[in-house]
Amino acid sequence: MSVDKSKRLDKKIVTNDKNTFANLKTVNGYAPTNKNFEVVKGTPLSSELETKREVEAQAKSAAKAARDNAKESEWQFHDFILGAKRQVAAQFGDDSNEYQSLGLKKKSERKRPGGKGGDNSNGTATS
Repeated sequence: MSVDKSKRLDKKIVTNDKNTFANLKTVNGYAPTNKNFEVVKGTPLSSELETKREVEAQAKSAAKAARDNAKESEWQFHDFILGAKRQVAAQFGDDSNEYQSLGLKKKSERKRPGGKGGDNSNGTATS
């Protein structure tokens, strides 16, 4: 099985590793031949993990708050624009150049609804 260290570990694995380390600290007589795996080497790694996960959680929380703030501003601005469009329509009319300049279609340029009955292709009324 290949190990892809560019991806996050599953939360279960991290939790299991933390529990294993807590238990490792209680093992009497633990004296690894490879000194890189002594408990004193793992303690700062464990602390660093906790600190970085805490920073990550705070950053996620800040990102959510920033997203909520941006969403609120989007809606406030959108409501302002909708109100301004209504004010332009009230002041200048919905067939004015000012109304059209806001990206709206003039009333006179809207397509008229066509009915199915009353007129056929040769110009005579149907009954």
